[in-house]
Amino acid sequence: MTEPVPGGRTARWPWVLAAVVAVFLMSVLGVVLAFRSLVDRIPTPSDVAEALAPEPFEEIGPTVVQSIRSLANLTTVEYVEYTVIEKGTDSGILAWARGDSLTLLAVARIGAGVDLSKITSDSFEVDAETGIVTVQMPASEIQYIAVDNEATQVLDRTTGIFTKGDPRLETDARQVAETVLLQKAESAGILQDAEESAVTALTNFLLGLGYTQVEIIRAELPE
Repeated sequence: MTEPVPGGRTARWPWVLAAVVAVFLMSVLGVVLAFRSLVDRIPTPSDVAEALAPEPFEEIGPTVVQSIRSLANLTTVEYVEYTVIEKGTDSGILAWARGDSLTLLAVARIGAGVDLSKITSDSFEVDAETGIVTVQMPASEIQYIAVDNEATQVLDRTTGIFTKGDPRLETDARQVAETVLLQKAESAGILQDAEESAVTALTNFLLGLGYTQVEIIRAELPE
């Protein structure tokens, strides 16, 4: 039998085999590591629970209270009302001589809202376990009534032939008109609408801070 020649193919074969085995093992190791990395990326039940957990809510403090007070303009509701007022003196059969009356068309903008500057840290009660916040909200109120001077006008003015007319008559008619217009706005539900606007603004703001639920305790509206 012929002896293998030193340095020939037979002598190199173990090294070639060892190299192939090493490459194979490295490939297998690479696949195992890649698979393990992929498995590590799959979220566990605890990871899912942590991802779905609500964000921690922000504590009610001076900064939050100040931010809530700045929402006041979001609670304002404005109505436009009009009325016709007749004002004057009734001189009976002598009205042609001494009478003084006018008919006024009055138009005004009436605004109502909730004065959020009355809210303090004591207005809130927070359940730290459930994230539910309860708010004591002030009652809505009329904030302004502004007569529209361009739309308001005297439709008719009648004075007797022996009188110059009372210069205060139109002013008095405007004052009466303001009272009437205010009553019309309140009857139409302006205070209730302002309250709902405040509830919406407060609720959305507090939910944005991470609270799970907002409960508003409303003050009683004036009758």
